[in-house]
Amino acid sequence: MARKILIVDDDTSIRTALETHLRSAGYQPLCAGGAAEGLRLLYGEHPELVLLDVMMPGMDGWEMAARIRELSDVPLVIISGKDSEDDKLRGFRLGADDYITKPFSLAELSARVEAVLVRAAKSARPRERRQHIFGDLRVDFDQHRVMRGEQVIDLTPTEFRLLQVLIEQGGRAIPEEKLHEAVWGALKAPGKKKK
Repeated sequence: MARKILIVDDDTSIRTALETHLRSAGYQPLCAGGAAEGLRLLYGEHPELVLLDVMMPGMDGWEMAARIRELSDVPLVIISGKDSEDDKLRGFRLGADDYITKPFSLAELSARVEAVLVRAAKSARPRERRQHIFGDLRVDFDQHRVMRGEQVIDLTPTEFRLLQVLIEQGGRAIPEEKLHEAVWGALKAPGKKKK
């Protein structure tokens, strides 16, 4: 079965070129034109690797990288026109496995994708599944799934994050601001527009 690679880039021409190239290289590309759509695909499709552009309207790639690392250890490769050392270091601090600057050759991209996938496969170790069981209700943090008996309970990614935060607090009260930050991210000051 072809390995799934999620491409998140608001530039249609780049997205199409990457999709065509990766499909011809034997991968199954999944495409998203923005971060929100990308997170939905990440949650629903469980790709083996994410190619993420940084400069996108709305939620940018930096914020999406942080959200990805909250949800998953999936290999992450940032593709960006931002080529300063500070930008690259920021990407690695956010958990990127590689950082490719635009313009790049498709051959180089393929080589880097394969190298990251090989490293990820080598470092994958069997580990105990992280789950919580309450009577007949099972919450599986690794598969982002909630089940009652054999029945799957459908939750949105936000609903699952909210449930996970509440479980991890072990019954302790959480201030509203902390809960909001843990689930939806830091509150932005009203009246300020995001640049």
